[in-house]
Amino acid sequence: MKKIKIGLLPRVLIAIVLGVTLGNFLPLWAVRIFVTFNDVFGHFLSFLIPLIIIGLVTPAIGDIGKNAGKLLLLTAAIAYGDTVFSGFFSYFTSASLFPSLISSHAAETIAETDAIEPFFTINIPPMVDVMSALIFSFIVGLGIATSGATTLKRFFDEFQRIIAKTIEKALIPLLPLYIMGIFMGMAYTGQAWRIVQTFVAIIGIIFAMHIILLMVQYAIAGAIVGRNPFKLLWKMLPAYFTALGTSSSAATIPVTLRQTIDNGVDRGIAGFTVPLCATIHLSGSAMKITACAVALMVMQGMHFDVTLFSGFILMLGVMMVAAPGVPGGAIMAALGVLQSILGFDVSQQALMIALYITMDSFGTACNVTGDGAIALIVNRIAGRKATEQPV
Repeated sequence: MKKIKIGLLPRVLIAIVLGVTLGNFLPLWAVRIFVTFNDVFGHFLSFLIPLIIIGLVTPAIGDIGKNAGKLLLLTAAIAYGDTVFSGFFSYFTSASLFPSLISSHAAETIAETDAIEPFFTINIPPMVDVMSALIFSFIVGLGIATSGATTLKRFFDEFQRIIAKTIEKALIPLLPLYIMGIFMGMAYTGQAWRIVQTFVAIIGIIFAMHIILLMVQYAIAGAIVGRNPFKLLWKMLPAYFTALGTSSSAATIPVTLRQTIDNGVDRGIAGFTVPLCATIHLSGSAMKITACAVALMVMQGMHFDVTLFSGFILMLGVMMVAAPGVPGGAIMAALGVLQSILGFDVSQQALMIALYITMDSFGTACNVTGDGAIALIVNRIAGRKATEQPV
């Protein structure tokens, strides 16, 4: 019999439903079993976050610097600028709308779930704190890029593969169980339904922001290339819906490439920018992470302002470049700045992961569709003639 493979999003949704359901019926001792697992997993996650930063950011900076051709730097600069723009757009929209939508009583939820004690705890202190890991990654990554340290480059490339495999084989499979435990604890205290209702409202607003972001991206690209932005965006819809179904930028590359060339981008430019942007351009992901972070801070009565989020968004843009090519990889790469800049603990990080993954396919679709806009801009700046024939 053929093995049925359930994707990450269905597993997370099933975990949320099971957690809310079982939390209303299970006795305290049974809930404490899951709370104990969550406590151990939370310490494990805290231990891994600095290693994730070092393993992903260091080789990412080294790769970009080592191959620092003008076209690559141009594409990377535009991708980073767009990601930062989407983060600020998301922040100002979320900060304006969420306080009126999210009940302040939702802040009680996390505090009450923390009252359920685990049977035991295992302390796993991180080898280095998050900010030290970030500074180390920048120094070593830039050193590799400028000095051509091939031995060190191979070491961090191999370390990157180990970290990516750990995320794929350990963190991602255990996440649904961890999320189920979080919602089980909230259901046991009687507050889970309020959180689920809040999630639904947030998801609706973020989806609307994705559509607006795509229209802005193609309005800018259309103005630069002197063409109708709506026709350009319409041509990219096959890539959007393919990404919506696959939840993978990499798997959508053939469709994104075909539609980008069909939009008049030179084949060589498209063949360079589309695969590169599939890795480094995550404007939709940055938008989701920023909006989810604002929502949770409103929910828990935490103080935030534009100064705090400016530093967060600028650093988040760098982290998105390093996001691994696995489902949920962007939120994993962002955990470090969520902890170091916004002060999120493991419970808040778990809610961020759950909320992010619930919308994962929409963020991916926004990312890859935006890749077509960047390709149009790079093509115009590079002075290439349009390709008239589709692939």
